[in-house]
Amino acid sequence: MAPVRPNALPWLLLSAAVIVLDQLTKWWVLTSLPEYTAIPVIEGFWNWYRTYNTGAAFSFLSDAGGWQKYVFVVLAVAISGLLGWWLAQTRRSDWKSALPYSLVIGGALGNVIDRLLHGHVVDFIQWHWQDHYWPAFNIADSAIVVGAVGIALFGLLAPKPQPAASK
Repeated sequence: MAPVRPNALPWLLLSAAVIVLDQLTKWWVLTSLPEYTAIPVIEGFWNWYRTYNTGAAFSFLSDAGGWQKYVFVVLAVAISGLLGWWLAQTRRSDWKSALPYSLVIGGALGNVIDRLLHGHVVDFIQWHWQDHYWPAFNIADSAIVVGAVGIALFGLLAPKPQPAASK
């Protein structure tokens, strides 16, 4: 019988932490910030700005009529399920895989909760330089981006398996 090797599923606790932090910040936003009003955090660079996104990244499909909510929910759940399955196949000590997978799962599910509760995603972090504004985002979006960058970087930087020498 092969020895049981601990998998990376405990990293889902990080996913849960992302979801909790995301939902707590969105609760704060919904109960404290006025809609569509910039509140400077760092003058000339960073505002709190409560807005809503019915689409995906950069408001992709935001004016599609409502069907996109269900597509994005199904897509996020499917991707989270796949990443969860990959976590189950990953060694617990392989943080270069487990950390980014967990961040993407937490971020994706944080935004799913918004879509199911509100019909849209609550965004509130707005960065800008002079008159150039980056689209508003939230904690879940940040976790998704950091996780996706981690998956790409660690995947690109991972040592490539060497082919077995022929005899």
